[in-house]
Amino acid sequence: MARVLDHLDKSILEVLNRNSRLSLSEIGKQVGISGPAVGERIKTLINTQVINSFGVNLNLRALGYSIEALVRIKPLSGQLRKVEKLISEGPRFMFCDRVTGEDCYIARLALRDIAELDDVMLPLHDCAETNTSIVKSSVIKPRIPPINIKGQAE
Repeated sequence: MARVLDHLDKSILEVLNRNSRLSLSEIGKQVGISGPAVGERIKTLINTQVINSFGVNLNLRALGYSIEALVRIKPLSGQLRKVEKLISEGPRFMFCDRVTGEDCYIARLALRDIAELDDVMLPLHDCAETNTSIVKSSVIKPRIPPINIKGQAE
């Protein structure tokens, strides 16, 4: 069952989503409560597994990656585990989701240039069908979904 949060929890999550490095007192200023109160609420959000972890939002271009690609991957018969191993061990794969539908996986790659795409994809061609799209831009950056708030109708 989904945990229902109050408006302060929602506000704290929104602030953390924008910048998880802010001090508790700065978050408190933005949401209208004290820093220690923010700390307690964050601790509760972690303990109730609403927050799994904190991370960074990397500028891939600053790290030399000028291209991102989305790859749909459909393993050949009997090759599912081999494909999964190649993906999990491939350092250019930033994430991969197992999905329903015609394909089994959708992955996102970080590439220094287009020539790297062949090097990354070549091992997969013996055990899977792939369909690659180059990312031109991101319309929506990662964000939190709508959050149920106590006392509000859904």
